Amino acid sequence: MKRYKPTSPSRRNMTSILYRDILTGDKPHKALTTGFMRGVGRNNRGRITTRHKGGGNKRAYREIDFVYNKHDIPAKVSTIEYDPNRTAFIALLTYADGEKRYVVVPKSVKAGEVVTVGEKVEVKTGNRLPLRNIPVGTFVYNIELKPQGGAKLVRSAGNYAEVIAHDEGYAQIKLENWLQNLGKAGKSRWKGVRPTVRGSAMNPVDHPHGGGEGRQGRGRRRAISFYGKPTGKGQKSRKPKKYSNKHIVSRRKVGKNR
Repeated sequence: MKRYKPTSPSRRNMTSILYRDILTGDKPHKALTTGFMRGVGRNNRGRITTRHKGGGNKRAYREIDFVYNKHDIPAKVSTIEYDPNRTAFIALLTYADGEKRYVVVPKSVKAGEVVTVGEKVEVKTGNRLPLRNIPVGTFVYNIELKPQGGAKLVRSAGNYAEVIAHDEGYAQIKLENWLQNLGKAGKSRWKGVRPTVRGSAMNPVDHPHGGGEGRQGRGRRRAISFYGKPTGKGQKSRKPKKYSNKHIVSRRKVGKNR
């Protein structure tokens, strides 16, 4: 990570990645890129359904392989590239049969290495094999929830998971993450994130917390969102009958005690 000198308030505590030391490709593989419509928080009628989204730089979409269905065919890491649609870096794999695919890679994988997908491949960074064949204590990423269902967990930069147990045909994993300091509001705008305004700073017509002379409290026991739903400060907003999963062994920590 690169840290900047505090030459301005926006530079103070700002961190970024040393792209020059990591990336090896400057242009994406054209056959694996497409154009797409950015999600700007609107529905099919143009109405805002998700606030604080819109703008940002134009992007080309890279088709990423999350299924990994080419088994026991070695692939060479041709390039490590930047993907504007995700925080993790991607690698262009060239398989022994000539096919090329983009995949998400951890930071320790370098261009020129050979990786393989299979049931009994070596346990090393970049290789993929079933969780049942991965020893306890190993750090993993790009995890499927169901066999051949495509990777769903630990796909972003800063996330990692550790295999902590094998029991009755299931693997227990522990999820962790850390955050990057953007440093200034403009960097969020580049990513398509629009400003968030406090409800208490609005007028009554715009938010349930709005109105009043000078600074006012919200005037109600629980904080609620723009849509009148409980939010923030440890409020429980999850529906009591929402589907859960018996394999989640510890609850997600929310609120100020997380």
